[in-house]
Amino acid sequence: MITFRILKQSKKSAARLGVLETPHGVVETPALTTVATQASVKTLTSDEVRATGSQMLIANTFHLHLRPGERIVKAAGGLHQFMAWDRPLMTDSGGFQVFSLGFGRDLGLGKLSSPSDEVRLGAQPQHLRITDTGVYFRSPIDGSPLFIGPRESIKIQEALGADIVFAFDECTPSVSDEAYTARSLSRTHQWAKDCLRFKKSKQALYGIVQGGRFAHLRQASAAFIGALPFDGFAIGGEFGGDKQVMSAMIRLTLGILPSGKPRHLLGIGHPDDLLPVIRSGIATFACIAPTHYARRGIAFISSGRLDLRRQIFLKDKKPIDNACACVTCVTYTRSYICHLLRAHEITALRLLTFHNLSFFHETIRKLREDIKNGKI
Repeated sequence: MITFRILKQSKKSAARLGVLETPHGVVETPALTTVATQASVKTLTSDEVRATGSQMLIANTFHLHLRPGERIVKAAGGLHQFMAWDRPLMTDSGGFQVFSLGFGRDLGLGKLSSPSDEVRLGAQPQHLRITDTGVYFRSPIDGSPLFIGPRESIKIQEALGADIVFAFDECTPSVSDEAYTARSLSRTHQWAKDCLRFKKSKQALYGIVQGGRFAHLRQASAAFIGALPFDGFAIGGEFGGDKQVMSAMIRLTLGILPSGKPRHLLGIGHPDDLLPVIRSGIATFACIAPTHYARRGIAFISSGRLDLRRQIFLKDKKPIDNACACVTCVTYTRSYICHLLRAHEITALRLLTFHNLSFFHETIRKLREDIKNGKI
């Protein structure tokens, strides 16, 4: 199980300095939860991930179920031993794959997309089928059929053995109309109760608030999920493609959820999100941005971002960021990393991933200090 203590509540915002204690150590909050989809932070070893300042990782239940399978992980001693990670771990529920392999795939959507298509009540994705009992998928690896519902999701997560697990839910696309979103929310609420009933382990279980871009549905979901005996709460889904609306929706949701338990934000965490998310009162949040952009040659720096694939950087002898003390910035130049990228050397991806994660964690550490000193 877990315990959560609020050390300081800001007088200038809803920001909170806290400590999340788990069986595998303590997380100082607010904190970024580094994404380790397949029990790995892409390009880095677990030792290197620790060196970036990562306090906690989140792995993907759906993908680990496909390979190597939760039985293999359990036989290896659970995820912590399997991936040689001795710090806290989360696993998601598979709910995001209902979106990403469903309407997200059909319509080419991201979490904050707003194309002209609309998902209406009664619609089904082309490549999976959503029912009241769970979701029928086809494996993206070999096309074989599989089913995941609340019972299956909890069973897989218990075998994986993370410290914190999530209730199974449907992550609706940004283009869902109100009727579809309301029907989906009713199903997600039933699955939340089912997950509480099916869980037998001592792992902490977080309930997930959904409701899409509709404020009254978000409020209803926060009230419903917040009244259930979860160990913490997460905010999932999309918010309509506008970051100001997103921030307002997060604040609205957090104002309803119980204040004494940890709050986690799923899938949000670009550099310009960090301050508003932390000011809203979120404890932890997960986002692929640091690693995803690194593998595309993008470095985040204090003044913005750099595309180090550009030829202009071949003659640039400066570090990625003069203000950064990570190993990449201390040791290597923009020129060298640009060369590696243009030569398609995989070392570049490792160096950029290490830098981006270090940059994010150091930025958030400074924001924790700002909360402590009454600045935000």
